[in-house]
Amino acid sequence: MLSKVYKCPNHTEYQSKNVNNEDIFNYLIEKLKAKTILHHKRAILLKGDVLNNNYFENDIFDLIVTSPPYNVDIKYNTHKDNISYEEYLQFSEAWLSNCYKWSKKQARLCLNIPLDKNKGGQRSVGADLTILAQKVGWKYHSTIIWNEGNISRRTAWGSWLSASAPYVIAPVELIVILYKEEWKKTQGTRISDISKDEFMQWTNGLWTFNGESKKRIGHPAPFPLELPYRCIKLFSFVQDIVFDPFAGSGTTLIAANNTNRYSIGLEIDSSYCELSKQRVLQESEMLF
Repeated sequence: MLSKVYKCPNHTEYQSKNVNNEDIFNYLIEKLKAKTILHHKRAILLKGDVLNNNYFENDIFDLIVTSPPYNVDIKYNTHKDNISYEEYLQFSEAWLSNCYKWSKKQARLCLNIPLDKNKGGQRSVGADLTILAQKVGWKYHSTIIWNEGNISRRTAWGSWLSASAPYVIAPVELIVILYKEEWKKTQGTRISDISKDEFMQWTNGLWTFNGESKKRIGHPAPFPLELPYRCIKLFSFVQDIVFDPFAGSGTTLIAANNTNRYSIGLEIDSSYCELSKQRVLQESEMLF
């Protein structure tokens, strides 16, 4: 929880041990008003850079669901997605460290990243980022394999019909599940809204559903609503605080609003902030 004594918007002081998520959310609404692009229902969208370590106090978030840039030269408006691999790992370490600091001790991190990449040289991205997350303090729990059925990603055959230099490309991504200090959740409302069938299906570590259309969403790298929806219901309680440091088109905020969680999204690009704002306003009432 919050590590100091703060004033709520109603000017009453509270100690960290007595703070609930509604108090934290109300405090953030007041503190971050100047940076807020949207406050809708239980979601706040902020314009800002996750590398700035001054946005939040310690011990704010219960769950982080995010898909960071993959560094595969996607044409974002603001972010440069073709830096060297060493620079990419430094960038990843910085944002993972900030998220660790801002999270509660029982927080979980659902990290959607590629298994590997071959553009510009073969890199074990999934393994490297998992090790890097543990370096900054996150503990490893498990990995979900997301089969998005994108067979068109087989674009490099290497040596055709020859053992000389074949390429092996798996059309899957990872959702790495990490946690801060304690895996078992004893804090929060302790209210779960997951059904028996959902629990049985989603605790199987192979998830199969389609990716999202860039054209339909209007963003170069959206993930489908199903991804944060499953992560939120499986790994958080009702009224927990969910964070996405790369809010993009706002998908995590929509899923959190539709599952009765508080959520904070951080997005560096102004046009994507506007896209996210409109999607949250339009889709937060949708039912799954």
